[in-house]
Amino acid sequence: MRFFRTLIFAAILVAAFFCFTTYRSGRLHSADWLSHPQRVEITEAAGSESFDAEEQNNISVYRKNIASVVNITSRVMTYDFFYGLVPQEGQGSGFVIDKEGRILTNYHVIADARQVEVTLHDRKKYKATIVGTDKSHDLAIVQIKAPHLQPMTLGDSTNLQVGQKVYAIGNPFGLAGTLTRGIVSSIRQVQEPDGLVIDEAIQTDAAINPGNSGGPLLNYHGQVIGINTMIASSVGQSAGIGFAIPIHTAKAVLNDLLTLGRVRRPALGVRTIPIDSEIADELSLAAEYGLLIVQAVPGGSADRAGLRGGTERAYLGNTPIMIGGDLIVAIDGEKVDSQQILAQVMNRHRAGDTVKVTIFRGKKKLEVSVELGEARDQV
Repeated sequence: MRFFRTLIFAAILVAAFFCFTTYRSGRLHSADWLSHPQRVEITEAAGSESFDAEEQNNISVYRKNIASVVNITSRVMTYDFFYGLVPQEGQGSGFVIDKEGRILTNYHVIADARQVEVTLHDRKKYKATIVGTDKSHDLAIVQIKAPHLQPMTLGDSTNLQVGQKVYAIGNPFGLAGTLTRGIVSSIRQVQEPDGLVIDEAIQTDAAINPGNSGGPLLNYHGQVIGINTMIASSVGQSAGIGFAIPIHTAKAVLNDLLTLGRVRRPALGVRTIPIDSEIADELSLAAEYGLLIVQAVPGGSADRAGLRGGTERAYLGNTPIMIGGDLIVAIDGEKVDSQQILAQVMNRHRAGDTVKVTIFRGKKKLEVSVELGEARDQV
């Protein structure tokens, strides 16, 4: 009995101590600072702030072009583990280039597609027809029938400068109508994952992610200067290194894509070797750079224009070559000192164009007009 009285007394002491130190003091403490006013006063801005010049331009570029940028969904058929056909969807971007509903995008966005669907900015969906494809430049044109389309303005990408501002509009990760901003980081040759090479690709730090492919890269005036196509990233997302196909490359093939559905790849119809100062001294050439014509393809563009290939057998290392042919040093006034430069010049033209080829024939400098033929006819 004494034990229980002692236990009850201890419990009463503990309860009294808790009430005094915690509950009671807490209520008194709260009452010192906590209140319930009838009206709360906050600090508000006097009015909506005006946009600075840079923000105004960002908004202007977006509003001017957003209705012309589309989302492209492509459906392809693949095989599952049991060799059954399974439909798969891919997404990308594109932009309207005329009021007839033609849309420029990347080839890889619609490659092997059984069905292509275009979603406009107002969320209306249309079935699209593939008009033309150019795998080697990663370009394609699809067409929809829709009213009141707003074509984008195609700008000039031949004189871009590192540091100038650019904007990318597209649908990264399916998030429609997204604008990002950056600068031209570099102009360089890059290789796509499938091995295709893009000459004079526009490198930018404007955020580009999966789903941006095929969308426009714009200059400060809102004109298209490139087609966003790929990123360099170890995680498959933007790391500040994106690439776009220059719009002048697309312009050079648009007519063929629209009229033929394919591109008539231009070619001079020559086999060449690059020349450096050492080879030039050894062969007693008139210039220390250029492309020496080893062979002018019989019946090809160069052959018809009178350009000459080699006539004397020699060896470059262990490789037999023909020397004595014309030495190409420029095309349309642009210095040509490598086969890469020649390829870039060809990419700015199409079959049927005429170019001025500057050559040395022996020690004599000549200019020859050459009408470019189609590459597949001059193999």
